[in-house]
Order: sequence, then structure tokens, then C-alpha cells
Amino acid sequence: MRMPAPADLYKISTTPELLAQSFVTYLRAMGINVPIAATVVFHEALGAIGVQERNNVYWAGRTTLLSQPSDIPTYDEAFRTFWEGSMKLEIKEDTPTKEFIQVGNEEVELEENSEDRMAQDNVISLKYSPSEILKNKDFALYSEEELNEVYDLMKSIESIGGTRQSRRKITTSKQSVHPNLKKMVRSSFKTGGEPIKRHFIQHGEKTRNVVFLLDISGSMDSYARALLRFIQAAVIGRRRVEAFTLGTRLTRVTKELSNRDLDVALSRASQSIPDWSGGTRIGDSLANFVNNWGQRGMGRGSTIVILSDGWDRGDSEIMTEQMGRLSRLSHQIIWMNPLKASPGYEPLAQGMAAAIPFIDHFIEGHSLESLSDLAELLTE
Repeated sequence: MRMPAPADLYKISTTPELLAQSFVTYLRAMGINVPIAATVVFHEALGAIGVQERNNVYWAGRTTLLSQPSDIPTYDEAFRTFWEGSMKLEIKEDTPTKEFIQVGNEEVELEENSEDRMAQDNVISLKYSPSEILKNKDFALYSEEELNEVYDLMKSIESIGGTRQSRRKITTSKQSVHPNLKKMVRSSFKTGGEPIKRHFIQHGEKTRNVVFLLDISGSMDSYARALLRFIQAAVIGRRRVEAFTLGTRLTRVTKELSNRDLDVALSRASQSIPDWSGGTRIGDSLANFVNNWGQRGMGRGSTIVILSDGWDRGDSEIMTEQMGRLSRLSHQIIWMNPLKASPGYEPLAQGMAAAIPFIDHFIEGHSLESLSDLAELLTE
């Protein structure tokens, strides 16, 4: 297989974040399977050690990105061609055209005459759409600027929540098994007491409750900051949305997130959450929710969305018991797990394995596209 030129695959930059993304994409193009979770660890390692020392960067990548010994020769060659080549390239900050890699299924469009230009300097300039770039990008790799930019995209996601049958009955022109006798009698006064026009009633519909339970433990920290923005957009975008955080305790943050100013909402939410980036006791937190909120009506017939990687320090038996109770109360349970996007992922974590039998939909939760998938499920 022909080794692709490094300039074909990465943006010209020396920031650890972009170089980490580009190098992982380069490895995947070489046939090495690199999970998303490994990419996150590699990015964090580069943030700690920098990219100046070649030997440190080499071992950081080799220990975090490889899962098969047979991949080492390919990794060595890829590292040599990519990292040596990247450090020799000059950065032109005033260049109007931004050069980006193609990540996953993102589509990029070559500039005109790009083949001629590549023949001259072996560099491909790519036009890009920021929305498309962010659509499949892992939340853990977002910068603060990108988090603010993606917030507007989150607010544009529609279909947040379906409907359920209401106890209140409404008049309808459609024939049903329930005639509206009161209205038929009244209308018969106009026709000499003959009920010529028939009227019916049927159950109306109301918006179904959606309850978000966000894991804010240390293992979810890089994803929770983006997912909290999505939840805030859902809270201000429709009625009947509740938000809680799961950590060492359960914290309701609906009121804090209801402020339309994102900065104010996040600030108030962070102040009300005492266990951010701490441990996780999902089973105990679910018990708190069911006992104090779910049985009182918030969870009955609702769609429950749990956003967590499933790492639970509590007893698995508690997790099993509380997921069963929650399943019997709710309309459906959707579990979003950022780690599910990793190739070969299996729900083997103690909490995740205990929860699987009670989950209606188990989906990815690492990107903007996965949030769009969630929005579709919420209409059911």
C-alpha cells in the first residue's frame, strides 16, 4: 500500500490538539485501528508533555494509540514520515484559506487547480465548512471557541421530545367511538331537535416529559461540558424538560439551566454542582431520582436520557434494581455513551453491563451528529 503524504492529511499547525487529530487520521489511513478513547488519552498526553521532544511524543503515541504488537512497524514508519515532515513546514497565519484534514465521513472540496499546486509544493489546500468539521468531531477534542460555536448548532436541532395521550378530551370532526352528546344536543336546536350533525370527542395530546441525567464524574469531564450545553439548549427550547447531574449525588439543575444566557446558565449550574469531576455512584443517584422525583410524576411516562460512560463505583445490584424501577416508570430509556463510538467497544463496565437489559436505545454520545440521532429518538 502506498504511504500517503503527510501534507495530504493534516492541517498545517503545531498545536498539540490539531497535530494529535491529524496524526491519528494518518495512522487510520495506514490501516491502524485507533479508538476514539485512545485519541483522547493521546491528546491529553501531548498537552502535558508538549510536542518539542521527539522521543517523548513517540512513546506517548505508541503507548496510547496501539493495541496490537503487529502495528508497531507501521506506526514507526508513520511516525517518522508524519512528525518529521510536520515540524519542517512553515506556518502562515495570514493565509485566508484554512487547511483541514478529512475526518470520518466529513466531505471536503479541493480548491481549483489543486492538482497543479500539489505537483509544485506537495500541499493540498482544502475548503471547509466549520459546521461540517464540527459535526463528527469528538467533543473531547473541542476547544472553548468550538464549544461556543457548536452551541448555536445545538439550538438549531429540532424535534426535541414527542407527545403522549392526555387525559383531557377534545372535540373532533373525525368519527370515533365516543360521541360528544352535549354538543350534538346543542347543535340539534338549530335543526328542530334533530341531531343531523354528529360530533365526537377523543383524547388530546400533550408534550411528553424528557428527563436528562448527565454523568459529571471525572471520566466524563471532557464530554460533560459539551453535553451540558446541549441540555441547556433543550431546557430553553421547549417545555417539560428536566435536567439532573449524576456524580456522588443527584443534583437538579433545571432552574439554573433555564436562563437563556449561556454563560449565566453554566455559571449557576456549576455553582450548584458540588461533585463535578468527582466519583460516580449512578445506582444510588438513580435511587434518589426514582424515590424523590420519578414516582411523584416526573418520571411517569417520560423519556429518560442518561448520558454516561457507565463507570460506576457503586454496587451493581443497586444499579440493576434501580434501572428496573426506572424502566417500569418511564416511557423509554435512552443511554448515550461517548465510548460506544470506539471500534470494538463492548459494554463491559460494571454499571453499563447492569443497565443494558433495561435500555431501549443504546447510542453514541461523542459528537454533534449523535445529538441529532438523539433528537430523532425523542420524538417516539
